[in-house]
Amino acid sequence: MSGLSGIDWALLGVAAVLVGLAKTSIGGIGAISVALFAAALPARESSGALLPLLIFGDMLAVRAYRRHVDWSALLRLFPSVAVGVVLGVGFIAVVDDTVMRRTIGGVLLAVVALHLWRQRRAETDTSTGRWRAPVFGLLAGFTTMVANAGGAVMSLYLLSAGFPKLAFLGTAAWFFFIVNLFKVPFSVGLGLIDGESLLLNAALVGGVLLGAFAGRRLIRRIDQARFERLVLLFTVVASLNLLR
Repeated sequence: MSGLSGIDWALLGVAAVLVGLAKTSIGGIGAISVALFAAALPARESSGALLPLLIFGDMLAVRAYRRHVDWSALLRLFPSVAVGVVLGVGFIAVVDDTVMRRTIGGVLLAVVALHLWRQRRAETDTSTGRWRAPVFGLLAGFTTMVANAGGAVMSLYLLSAGFPKLAFLGTAAWFFFIVNLFKVPFSVGLGLIDGESLLLNAALVGGVLLGAFAGRRLIRRIDQARFERLVLLFTVVASLNLLR
């Protein structure tokens, strides 16, 4: 923490607010938090440093939307998600910081592509199919372990299945709360979460609360289409920066 500059703290503070906002309103904005953490911290450490803040945001989202959850959908996803997380753990264990940083950038660009594909398919494709849960679960598990960026994959799955807004938010909240808790022992074992990273989390938790407060009030008022276009633009810019 002592080595962080004022700009680093500003980036992390904005990222914390966006975590809360993403958990209670527009999930796609969470990709920006991933990019901001990776810009302010070493890429490997950024993944673990962000995870406790995501879990705190998950707790706020679960509290807000706890009655709107489809447990059958989650049970179909969890086995393949676990496999994806384990694959992500193996990947993190063998790559260096440069590869990790570029992987995060590449994953975020893939998130954008998935989002655009989702928009094209959501109105015409509402079938889930037997292959959807295992495939999307595997992708969500790997991307959330490597880059805390499984939100777009999960969003694609839920929207393609025709979930209404509240059921979407409630199911996603419980999904990431459980999955992110599952990731904690692996992150600790890889040295991505330690005492110093937890002190950083304590300094930033107020930002998550602020973002969650704002998200609850914006969810029914915001022009989602315009907002998502801005999110995609900033995510692409941040991703290209990580790929350098």
